[in-house]
Amino acid sequence: MKNKKHILDILTTAFMVVAGNALLAFLVSAFIIPHNIIMGGTTGIALVLAKLFPIDTALVVFLLNTVLLVLGLIIIGRKLFFTSIASTFLYPLFLSLFQKIPGIDKLTDNSLLAALFAGVLMGLSLGIVMRVGSSTGGMDITNLILAKVFHKSVAIFVYITDIIVVGAQAIVSDSESIMLGIVVLVLESIVLDKAMVLGQSQIELFVISQKYEEIRTMLLTDLGVGVTMSYIETGALREKGKGIICVIHPRKLYAANELIRSIDPEAFVTVTKIKEVRGRGFTQEKQTIELQ
Repeated sequence: MKNKKHILDILTTAFMVVAGNALLAFLVSAFIIPHNIIMGGTTGIALVLAKLFPIDTALVVFLLNTVLLVLGLIIIGRKLFFTSIASTFLYPLFLSLFQKIPGIDKLTDNSLLAALFAGVLMGLSLGIVMRVGSSTGGMDITNLILAKVFHKSVAIFVYITDIIVVGAQAIVSDSESIMLGIVVLVLESIVLDKAMVLGQSQIELFVISQKYEEIRTMLLTDLGVGVTMSYIETGALREKGKGIICVIHPRKLYAANELIRSIDPEAFVTVTKIKEVRGRGFTQEKQTIELQ
């Protein structure tokens, strides 16, 4: 059983890395390059060089990624190498293939629409790769190398390298391309943040009541949801008791509230929206046990 799960995890990771790189290459071929939209990373460097010299963008990306991958192996170690090697070669390959598809650069004549699609898809593609613990390679490796060499936060170098790459493109780009690039970067950040925690959204209830045993039993039997008991102490009177933590589907929120109020109208209840839930009963099969 464990071997099957391990194989499934490997296949899932491989699929996500391939899909993420393919999607990234598609949006660059279809929206970024045709509309001269600026962007960060090794692709941004390649776009600058492509404007100055008659060279292939995909080839430049491949060469830059390969050099950075080797540097990462030497300076940081094998772990970074193995998590980045797939993206280092897959992305330039997909980029080269997509650029050869007839009409891919004519999906839209509207530059703003292209920037909107590029930003959303870029955030999604990077999120897909990062969710499985892989690296997109390229400038990610550069930032990690700089952080290790100068003993500073990686985030500092992320901003520095992005400013340098985007700034270099701004020199050879018009004002509209720069503004469209900003739209892409903003949308990318928003969607990436959402994609990293994309999952089964649920509601968490935290209930404080003197009738915690009755509420516990009713939640388990009537709603069929799991609960966790937490030892608590009230602030003013320092009375000891138990709090109830319960994660439920949003559709069960009304029924849960009504059930709690029917037992104890004065119960203190907080409701929190959770972006992702994993574990028994959610991402794993639910078990049926006898109440104690």
